[in-house]
Amino acid sequence: MATLQQINEFLKADETIAIAGVSRNKKKFSRMVYDEFKIKGYKVVPINPNADEIDGDFCFRTPTSLPPDVKRLLVITNKEATTEVVKQGLDKGLQHIWIQQMSETKEAVDLGGQSDINFISKHCIFMFADPVKGLHKFHRGIQRFFRKYPN
Repeated sequence: MATLQQINEFLKADETIAIAGVSRNKKKFSRMVYDEFKIKGYKVVPINPNADEIDGDFCFRTPTSLPPDVKRLLVITNKEATTEVVKQGLDKGLQHIWIQQMSETKEAVDLGGQSDINFISKHCIFMFADPVKGLHKFHRGIQRFFRKYPN
């Protein structure tokens, strides 16, 4: 299980985060994360193998096509794509990979867990990216109350 230090390291605001699985549909969760992170001031780049751009931003096809200065990858793909995306992120030499809760596969978690990178899974990124609001703030409070929040 990830520590709060690992999570905070991933969320450093001055570092670019690539988000794999960003949808062109604004109602999809991956797109909501992408849009919300932009609003919060994060530098984010989208990855979608089927798009050239997302909302006017250049879209990368795969983690291996990312520029060398990008070291963080948030994976919000369907489960069928997750393991391959994690493999590509590791092959690219990314130092931080977070698989969004509900995108995990056993193979992808095993790959990330066996690597020596900052690897996070089984958590919703919205519960940690400040300011946390709405339902995610409530869930964070519940996790703290029941001592399931990372420390």
